[in-house]
Amino acid sequence: MPYGRVNPGDMLYLINNNAEGVVKAKAVVTDVFNSGKMTREESIALVEKNQDKLNLTDQQFKRWADKRYLILVEVGQVTKVTPFQVDKSDYGNMDDWLPVGDIGNMRCTSS
Repeated sequence: MPYGRVNPGDMLYLINNNAEGVVKAKAVVTDVFNSGKMTREESIALVEKNQDKLNLTDQQFKRWADKRYLILVEVGQVTKVTPFQVDKSDYGNMDDWLPVGDIGNMRCTSS
């Protein structure tokens, strides 16, 4: 989902990857790398080269190091926010990424 859609300067709002839908932090995108189509070996080499920044567990490494396309997103200025609920109901095909434009449009008005 984020391939080609995330750019330096974008604001990311971060939630746990569960069903609660509560934003707990925000961060600014500082750098983005979108790979071209890669062989298995190229993909593994790219993840290995960036492992010092990625800090992936063995399980995460196995999940990501064999993909044909990868996007690496570097973030900075990570700050906690007062937690708030978001309404994801308009996003039927849920993914780990939701390009929403204005986060205010997703903020729930009631608890």
